[in-house]
Amino acid sequence: MSDQLIHDLRQALGEDQLLLGQQIEPRYKTDWSKARVCEPIVVVRPRSTEAVSAALKVCNAHGHPVTVQGGMTGLVGASQANDGDVVLSLELLNGVQEIDASASCMTVWAGTPLQVAQDAAQAAGLYFAVDLGARGSCQVGGNIATNAGGNRVIRYGMMREQVLGLEVVLADGTVVTSLNKMLKNNAGYDVKQLFIGSEGTLGVVTRAVLRLHAMPAETTTVLCELVNEAAMEGFLKRLRSAAGASLLAFEVMWPDFFAFMTQRVQGNESPFDRQDRMTVLLEVATGDAGLSSQVLERLLENALESDELSDAAIAQSGKQASAFWRIRDSVSEFPLLFAPYLSFDVSLPIPSVCAFVSTLRTQLTTEIAGSQALFFGHIGDSNLHIVVHVPGSRETFPKEAVDSAVYELVKQYGGSVSAEHGIGTRKKRWLGHSRSLAEIELMRTIKKALDPGQILNRGRVIDL
Repeated sequence: MSDQLIHDLRQALGEDQLLLGQQIEPRYKTDWSKARVCEPIVVVRPRSTEAVSAALKVCNAHGHPVTVQGGMTGLVGASQANDGDVVLSLELLNGVQEIDASASCMTVWAGTPLQVAQDAAQAAGLYFAVDLGARGSCQVGGNIATNAGGNRVIRYGMMREQVLGLEVVLADGTVVTSLNKMLKNNAGYDVKQLFIGSEGTLGVVTRAVLRLHAMPAETTTVLCELVNEAAMEGFLKRLRSAAGASLLAFEVMWPDFFAFMTQRVQGNESPFDRQDRMTVLLEVATGDAGLSSQVLERLLENALESDELSDAAIAQSGKQASAFWRIRDSVSEFPLLFAPYLSFDVSLPIPSVCAFVSTLRTQLTTEIAGSQALFFGHIGDSNLHIVVHVPGSRETFPKEAVDSAVYELVKQYGGSVSAEHGIGTRKKRWLGHSRSLAEIELMRTIKKALDPGQILNRGRVIDL
């Protein structure tokens, strides 16, 4: 069967869009986590939508599973192939096709790295709002497939809010082109929403029309020290009321995370004398198009007088702003300084976040000897990140116990087991903690309708 499959792919695509045997580099065999290595039967690298369609027609006819890959920066196994899969890499579907300044949108190929799209928008005097640490490696198609979030969701929303139109290839090779540029278009079902966040299980995104915004003329970064955890919610309410749409980021770092980043990560320094208080990193649009510096300073003064803040440091330069952000974003140091560990991406109702953190910390300390947990995240949009370290080796790590502790508590607090990373394979067993049986059955119905042969990203998100 595999020989006939390869023969048919050669006939449909030619040799130059296929990688076989020793041509298949290690980067196609594992994702960012390096948790597992596979051996795909072939890597297909299409150069056009038509080639994607041709490849899927062949694979669907053979009933052969296809794993769709982008920048391979995902954290839940959605792009991790299985042995014998056909890997469909979108890396050659790369580039900005058009920027329409009058409609404030851009049309890009799915394999375009996020940073390339950002830079192209900036060169046109516009702004693409989704931003995350993997910007140089992750691809627009993957951002759409996972409904990526990032640092500025509090102001602009998730990837879903940035997508005006899509071109998608279905499992049987059918091309659905809906490269809409209009903000208002209520002509029937908004089918693009099916594919945003579907993790490649319903179709393959090949092109997208992305919404652009006015470039923030000036931003100000502030690092704030809260009096205590209880002050966080009141301070956020104050900011929302005073800053409105000028509030671009509200990043919270619990004391354990902040101390780790400023004491153990070389090059990071705290502007504060104490290391035992929760810290908030703000980014605010200022200048003519945002909050005036006087209003911002008065806001911070009022928070200090109201015993919400004990200290605040306003970045005086771009270099200092970058240094503040580096404290929050140095998570790439975890594999070097905190291994072995598990990381979690969950959402919780904002009023419950601090109680959840306190309860989970106590539970982990009590039930798992030697465990240490760090907490941080985009709390302005309910997103909490958790990193749990347990001394020992990767092989002896109590993954089941840690997973169960975190996700059972998320369920208890009415949260979501995935805020922005998706479900993939690694969170699939916990999906029922955040979605009802009726919702999951509807997901199965949609999957059966669009991919009855179950060839696309088989085993991700749900089982049929």
